[in-house]
This record gives sequence, structure tokens and C-alpha cells, in this order.
Amino acid sequence: MAIFEPNQPQKGQPMAKKSKWVVVATEGATTDGRTIQRNWIEEMAESYDPKNTYGARINLDHIKFSVYIPELANAHCFGDVLAVKAEEREDGKLQLLAELQPTDALIALNQKGQKVYTSVEIDTNFADTGKAYLVGLAVTDNPASLGTEMLSFSHNGLNARKLKADNIFSAAIETELDFEGWDGLDHPSVFTKIKALFAKKEKSDDERFSDQSSAIELLAAQQKEILEKLTALQGDFANQQAEIEEMKASNEEIHATFEELKQKPAQAENPRPLVYGEEPETDGRFF
Repeated sequence: MAIFEPNQPQKGQPMAKKSKWVVVATEGATTDGRTIQRNWIEEMAESYDPKNTYGARINLDHIKFSVYIPELANAHCFGDVLAVKAEEREDGKLQLLAELQPTDALIALNQKGQKVYTSVEIDTNFADTGKAYLVGLAVTDNPASLGTEMLSFSHNGLNARKLKADNIFSAAIETELDFEGWDGLDHPSVFTKIKALFAKKEKSDDERFSDQSSAIELLAAQQKEILEKLTALQGDFANQQAEIEEMKASNEEIHATFEELKQKPAQAENPRPLVYGEEPETDGRFF
């Protein structure tokens, strides 16, 4: 089994910046043939309150674990839904938009072109209120795995993944997750800065030369920062290796001492001296 290695933020580093508003559901077909009703989207937009009611978390493929297993990707949560709102599309269909706060692991996956489809989990009778509520958001690679094509194989194939059997999974849709500034800092990346330098088409030779010089300086600064981080990591690795070697040497010394003790014959106990008038054979002396 492949070991899941999410990107962990450095100590003291701010959490990932929230995403722009993205469409996560549209009134229409779902995985079990039911349709997302317009009023459900309206109710979710009106009632969603992650702080005081219930916060929808982001998972992979609607698979949820009650225990945390670091090596298993599906046991991780990949962020939170901060807020939702409803907007009409050009054709009049109502859409649910969400504002997400992703983990670094989700950002890394998304930037590699992985898990680019989203599907929402809707509880149509949340807490016996008779109203719909957003209870989960899944990211997936294959829209068919959460879409209507699954109906031809199993009508209730996804029930085991739902928080409630009556909940609804929406058909997965491709979602463009914009995580500009995902490191939590309000500044563009070095590549964004370089692109901005060459954004204007009409420039003089002197301006283009200046832009090239600035781009080289930016890349040099970025490379210096990366090298400094690598040097620090190498130092940490060297220290860990030294500690491991020290532990190995100590263990070998203990093992050698143990083997030496195993080879020594057990020393016989000295019998107590005979008491006056005592005979070994007749008086039962055997120690």
C-alpha cells in the first residue's frame, strides 16, 4: 500500500488562504436518480453555519474514517467549507457556490491536476428540521465514479459512504480551485511576478532588458531561498544519522556483553560446612 505523505506546514506558518467562490452543485441530476431541488440549494445557502450548526469537511471520494490513520489518504480531511451562497446561472438554474479553506495536501494534489472534480453531500432533512443542509464535500478524479453512470451497476452503491442513507451525493463536476497565495501570505508567487514583468507587449529595448534583469534577480533570490532550506534539511538529516549511529553502537555493545555472559559457565554454589558429627550420606546433606 502506498504511503500517503501530505505536505505539512512549517511550525508557525499561517494556514492556507481561503479559495475564491467555486460552483460545487447545480439543481439537477444526482447519483441515485433524484434531482437536486432548487429549494434545497436555497435552504443550504440560507442555513449553512459551520461555527454554530455543522461544518462540512472536505474528503476524498466521499470516503470517511472515524479514526485517523496517517498513512491512509482517505483517513485525512482535506479542508473545510467556510461558507456557501446561491446564484443563478445564465440558463436560470440555481447553483451552490462554496468558499473553501484547503489543507496544503489538497493544494498540492490540485496543482498536480489531481482531484479536480467536486461532489456535495446533502442532508435533505437535517436534524429533523425538514430543510436541506450541506454536510460534506468530496474531491475526486473520476466524475463517473460519483455520477449517474454508477446507476447501471448499483442503485445504492454509495450508501455506505453517506452520513445518512437518505442523503444525496451530487453528480461530480469539474471545479477550478483557485488557491493563489495558498501559503497564507498575501503576495504573488515568484512566477506570477515574472509573468507580470512581461505582461506589456509594447516596450522599448531598455525596458525589456530591465525586465530580464529583474526576472533573473527574482529567480536567483528564489534559488537562494531553496538552497538555504535544503542546507537546513541536510543538517537535520546529518544530526539524525549521527543519533542513529550512536544508538546502533550502544545496541551492539549491549549485545556483545549479553553474548559474553551467555558463554560463561554458571558458577556452582559452595555447600555449607559440615556440622560437628554430621555425615553427608547419613544425614541427608545435599546442598
